[in-house]
Parts: sequence; C-alpha cells; structure tokens
Amino acid sequence: MIKYLFLLLFFMFITCSQTYSDIYIYVDDNGILSFTNTPTSPDYKFYMKETKSNEDFGFFVTDDHLNNILNYVSIATSVEKELIKAVIKAESSFIKNAISKKGAKGLMQLMPVIIEKYKVKNPFDPSENIMAGSKYLKKLMDNYKGDLNLVLAAYNAGPGAVKRFNGIPPYSETRNYIKRVKSYYQEYKK
Repeated sequence: MIKYLFLLLFFMFITCSQTYSDIYIYVDDNGILSFTNTPTSPDYKFYMKETKSNEDFGFFVTDDHLNNILNYVSIATSVEKELIKAVIKAESSFIKNAISKKGAKGLMQLMPVIIEKYKVKNPFDPSENIMAGSKYLKKLMDNYKGDLNLVLAAYNAGPGAVKRFNGIPPYSETRNYIKRVKSYYQEYKK
C-alpha cells in the first residue's frame, strides 16, 4: 500500500509543471502599486519571479507560492512579511485548509467575523486568507500603537479580552501564543 502511495505522490509531482516569468512593480506618486510582467518604462523595478503551477496541491502552501504572496501582501498592508509568516506558522503550521474547533479557517485562522468584515470569498485560498489576516493585523497594530504583545494577544484572544483585562489576558494559551509567534518572528528575520 505504501509503495502505491509513493508512486501516486511521485506521479503528481512529476505532472505539475512550472513556468516562471519576471514580475515588475511600479509605485506612483500616490502610492498606487502596479504590477506587470512586461514593463513599459524604466520606472518599473524587478519584484519577483511569478510561479504558474498547481503549487498549492494538497494541504500545505508551498514555500515559493507563500513567499510570493507574503511579498505582495507585506507591501500592500505595510505589515512585515516575517510577522505574517510567524502568525501563519503559529496559527495553522502552513496547512491551508485548517479549521479550528471555534470555526477559524485557513492559514491565518480567520474567524467568521473577520471573513465577513474583509469580504473573503474563499477563506482557504492562501492569497485571500493572508490578505485579510494581514489587514486585520495592521488594524490591530494601529489600534495598539505597534505594541506587538497586545497585537498578538488581540489576534489570539480577541480585542474584547485585551480590553476586559486592560492588557494581555491571563490565559495560558494566549501567553504561549505570544511567545511562539515572537520566537518564529525572530527566526524568520534572520
């Protein structure tokens, strides 16, 4: 049985072809981002390699696809990609179809209220999920004036709990979550 499983996995990886093209970015005077694979002026700067393939096959998002999403979302939301990645690692361990007992979904474990607020059509789509989760992180960063401990406490336990306890809630899950995310964050910044 295991032999057939390995053969099946090998066949799936062989049949997933990849093509790459360069993506360029231009930021105008109003801060509007424009992306293209065919730059029309020298104002466009190289941004990344685009990957066209079934890179999200299975339960996990691949490193290349994740990095492409993180680069884009980080610029769009002004949240460090290392922080976004650390939250993803702590929330779902990069399992794109993760669902918690409380109903949180996807890579950044978006609760239904966040899914609705940020108009997420498919919470299991890595791009949509990471964009919405990062917008929420940015909102929390603004609300808590960049205090990462409070931001992470609110992301984990909810802003109501942070307000109710006038700081980090005394929940061991939340305190451990903050330590874990900060540890991953430092690791990814290296």
